[in-house]
Amino acid sequence: MNARRPALDIAIAGGGMVGAACALALARRGFSVALLEVREPVPWHAGEPEDLRVIALAPSSARLLDELGVWQTIRATRVPPYRRMHVWDAASGAEVSFDAAREGRAQLGWIVENKLIAWTLWQALDTAGVRRLCPASVESFVSRDDRVVLDLGNGEHLSAALLVIADGADSRLREQAAIAVHGRDYHQRAVVAHVATEREHEETAWQRFTREGPIALLPLAGGRSSIVWSLPEARAREVLALDDSAFCEVVGVASDFRLGRITRTTPRASFPLRLQIADRFAAGRCLLIGDAAHAVHPLAGQGANLGLRDVAELASVLGDARESGRNFAAPHVLRRYARRRRAASALDAHAFDALERMFMWQSPAWAALRGAGMRAVDALGPLKHGLAAHAAG
Repeated sequence: MNARRPALDIAIAGGGMVGAACALALARRGFSVALLEVREPVPWHAGEPEDLRVIALAPSSARLLDELGVWQTIRATRVPPYRRMHVWDAASGAEVSFDAAREGRAQLGWIVENKLIAWTLWQALDTAGVRRLCPASVESFVSRDDRVVLDLGNGEHLSAALLVIADGADSRLREQAAIAVHGRDYHQRAVVAHVATEREHEETAWQRFTREGPIALLPLAGGRSSIVWSLPEARAREVLALDDSAFCEVVGVASDFRLGRITRTTPRASFPLRLQIADRFAAGRCLLIGDAAHAVHPLAGQGANLGLRDVAELASVLGDARESGRNFAAPHVLRRYARRRRAASALDAHAFDALERMFMWQSPAWAALRGAGMRAVDALGPLKHGLAAHAAG
């Protein structure tokens, strides 16, 4: 290990979608980067069934992936756009619709498999000059005045000017950096599956807020839809235990049969839901991105997009500092990234949380007030345009 300078500019712990995108973005800005991951992402193959975990990819995220040189590869596969979004409230009957054409865009976004993005980014790392260490785990680290020294699971050591922590919502490294988190457990699970329906999805993302929780039907290739249904934990377990026929029926009821009857389903999966945001996104020479920094409710479909916005901001802040001849690891540079992204992430996270609370309140008076608010939003063009622009990044 070089005694005068770190072996690397940046080490990134966590090679999921956000960590891999960060490694690629920083390498393309001229940094020497190592990406450490315990296991490779699952390979993606066009002939296999779609990944049950999908994201509603925002235009800002697509622009980042395009800048990283991977968007065309992703687009060449099964990546359907969604051109409209329709949201309605079961209790009040109020509806809000968004249309890309009215926003002057070809689409509002794309529905993309998590596995496809992660695998495509992973494949691009070597040609970008990223030092890919896998399998590798960071057991502990020491943040010094001039570097971070990582102790790896195999007994080796690695030094870098900065450590980017991207190891997920349950991050051990965030704890070692003494960064606290706050938030709340929703005591809900998101049930996910892919379904076939009687009617076409019309390239529309459909979302209905029910007494039990929101259910979204997102358009997939071939006319199918991906469902994301947020339910209380006990009810989620009941739904997961249903046979296919009964599951199709309850999904149809929950979605108000907006696409007709549900005719087929894949096996189901689920994941727990929580609100969580780190008290700070930087400590010493450590930075947080992705789920290590923030976890949000999926009702707005923005979780992965927030992580990719972290990547874009970090690459911009560090890259601009270096290109102007300044120390990219200086405390004021790291604070600039941390301040910008924590403020934006906290605003989004708490807005999604407020929406979740608002739609879970089911008293008649509150439902009527909520319905009036939704109808006002739908009628006010500038407000709808602002919401659509924010979701687009």
